[in-house]
Amino acid sequence: MAGELGARLLKERWLVRAPIAIFRVGLGFLFAGRLLLLEHVGRSSGLPRHVALEVLTRPSRDEVIIASGFGKMSQWFQNLQANPHCHVSIGTRRRVPATASVLPADEAARLLDDYRDAHPKLWSVLDDSMTQLRGSTDYELPLVRLTLQSTGPTH
Repeated sequence: MAGELGARLLKERWLVRAPIAIFRVGLGFLFAGRLLLLEHVGRSSGLPRHVALEVLTRPSRDEVIIASGFGKMSQWFQNLQANPHCHVSIGTRRRVPATASVLPADEAARLLDDYRDAHPKLWSVLDDSMTQLRGSTDYELPLVRLTLQSTGPTH
């Protein structure tokens, strides 16, 4: 039930893109670091593109791990593979230059297991939603490390 609702909501472009407007007006801190705004360059157009994504984990202030819920077919994922240079807005930090790298499968599996253990109810809904969207329980969830340019020590 929740998976079906989640799958339907993820198909609503206006709803999925709504957080972008919140970030653009400087209110991204309201997401308390659970979402980030990723600005990347279109691999064909060369134009700036924006997507709001959930933070899977944040090992440090300057490192964020995100998942490509739609697998390797996600436009943002393909764009980062073509050009890993991007900008990230998260919390009170806005448009921080960053570099993206796809995590090796073993590291990604470990981090997904950690996420599943830490958030079992949320994982269940996400898993059901992805299964509904993709029509299969066998889907790939690549993870990407965003390394943000350090802004120095915090006070």
